[in-house]
Amino acid sequence: MPQPKVKLVVTGDDFGYCERRNRGIVDCFKDRAISNVSLLVNAASAEHAAELAKRHHIPIGLHANLSEGAPVCQELRRSTLINKDGFFHGKMGFREVLQSGQMNMAEVEAELRAQVKRFCELTGHLPGHMDGHQHVHVLPEVREVFAQVLSDFGISYTRVPVEPGLHSCPFLPPHLRDFNLQVEKDALQSVEVFHRHGIRWPDVYLGLTTMGQNMSFANLKRALGFAMEARMSIAARCDDLGASDLYRPITVELMVHPGYPSHPLQGGCGEGPDDFSQSSDRLHELNTLRDPVLLSYYKQQGILLCAFNDF
Repeated sequence: MPQPKVKLVVTGDDFGYCERRNRGIVDCFKDRAISNVSLLVNAASAEHAAELAKRHHIPIGLHANLSEGAPVCQELRRSTLINKDGFFHGKMGFREVLQSGQMNMAEVEAELRAQVKRFCELTGHLPGHMDGHQHVHVLPEVREVFAQVLSDFGISYTRVPVEPGLHSCPFLPPHLRDFNLQVEKDALQSVEVFHRHGIRWPDVYLGLTTMGQNMSFANLKRALGFAMEARMSIAARCDDLGASDLYRPITVELMVHPGYPSHPLQGGCGEGPDDFSQSSDRLHELNTLRDPVLLSYYKQQGILLCAFNDF
């Protein structure tokens, strides 16, 4: 078998959110459209997801959640992580509390450790990788605590959401573009922290520009083109890096959110399913990822789907 040009981890996020999302993610894996999953351990169907991962031998990591639903750590039911209703502050609410200086990092650490331990209870092993739901893991202060937890548990891989092509993407609405650019800024500032703790991540991250209705063969091809360009860049510098780097495949993670849309009142992380999970965008992503045209393109371009432990 020829050496692949790209080793691509296609990660299905939000595994465990509801049984319909779980089934959609597993159907994608069985069709070789995704190669990895990230589990929400505080979600309604986390046990169901863990059993499916065991049954189908799906590589699985932890989608650390500090922004949606209820905490795993029971001692944190009254804490700076929690709003007056007993739930996390939400995607933007978490960021607002953090920016205000009111977030207790010891409580963040306790919850992250509780989620790793819950993951082990569900799966029987440590996460193969660990990232953050709604990219909370790269936020200021959180990144330091997050990196220390990974280091202490010996979890080697994370996600650094810096996407080539984001700045030149012509089709993102302004509010989403602004959010993604802030995510990128936070991620860039996390690089030194993760390096210092010996944590690794793929050469290229993709997924901010290909979510929901923005996922299409053309847009995925555009995004993957940046990964191929990165490989060419390494080849151009092979005299400095050594001959072995010329032939090393580029490693890439593509973040995706496929599934069969959640039914109202079924799923979520304690507050019921959100609009994101109930959206037809979940089915759109599922169908796009399973499209034979895309799967054939992978083969034609020397793109091999794999998991983090295949790097």
